[in-house]
Amino acid sequence: MIDLHTHSFHSDGELIPSELVRRALVVGYRAMAITDHGDHSNVHLILPGIVAVCKKLSEAYGMPILPGIELTHVPPIYIRELAEEARGRGAKIIVVHGETLVEPVMEGTNRAALSAPIDILAHPGLIGEEEALLAAQNSICLEITTRKGHSLSNGHVAAMAKQYHVPLVLNTDTHESGNLTSRQMAEKVARGAGMITEEILTMFRNSENLVKKAMDAG
Repeated sequence: MIDLHTHSFHSDGELIPSELVRRALVVGYRAMAITDHGDHSNVHLILPGIVAVCKKLSEAYGMPILPGIELTHVPPIYIRELAEEARGRGAKIIVVHGETLVEPVMEGTNRAALSAPIDILAHPGLIGEEEALLAAQNSICLEITTRKGHSLSNGHVAAMAKQYHVPLVLNTDTHESGNLTSRQMAEKVARGAGMITEEILTMFRNSENLVKKAMDAG
């Protein structure tokens, strides 16, 4: 399992990074990213520690553990500048908290995120045609999620991705140890979203490619 959207106690997760990674390893993870919630108030505080601990834990376990950030409820006009700042501060995976059905995310967030230098648009809700085309054009992955509530639109996201040739990844949006998911369960969630075997395998390869890209970037 590769999971590029998880949270530690540096935002609203329950676990310190070391325990989060250890528990993920036991579940069967072979690569992951720690992507705590960030905005202008804390990106400069979160990322130095996450970058440092990810390096230590990667060395200890021989598994890619990528430092990242999830830009969350950031006004659309600021998403690009904050994504660029996060990248400059060492974020290898940049996720933006999309227009999920279960939170009052500002309209226009999806579009702004898909025009910015990010990697993943998380739980993008009822993403429209123009946004899907933008994601395809900029090679930004849309997320299929195992997280309760956010997963309500998985079927729509999968259908839009198929229609407009948008890359998908599957993540857990983990906040506590029970959210960590096996590869087998991830496949079931994808099938529940209407995906077939070939599409699921391609989705998992997309996650592998993001990890490789991040590792190659140094």
